[in-house]
Parts: sequence; C-alpha cells; structure tokens
Amino acid sequence: MEKFGFVGLPNAGKSSLYNALAGGGALAAPYAFATTDP
Repeated sequence: MEKFGFVGLPNAGKSSLYNALAGGGALAAPYAFATTDP
C-alpha cells in the first residue's frame, strides 16, 4: 500500500481535493485549522 500526503497553506483546498479524488469524508470548512485535531 502506498502512502501520500497533501501539504499546503491553510484554506488552500487540500481537504476538498482529497474528497474529490478519493471520495473521502474529510471535514472541509471555510475557516482556518478546521481539519486539525485539538
């Protein structure tokens, strides 16, 4: 199994790209740091 990651600035569309390519359910919100764990 191959692993890869998306790296980029906040609000650059990384989660949206992941959801479009992999059909994933990553949270995508219009504010910074929505996808980081507390």
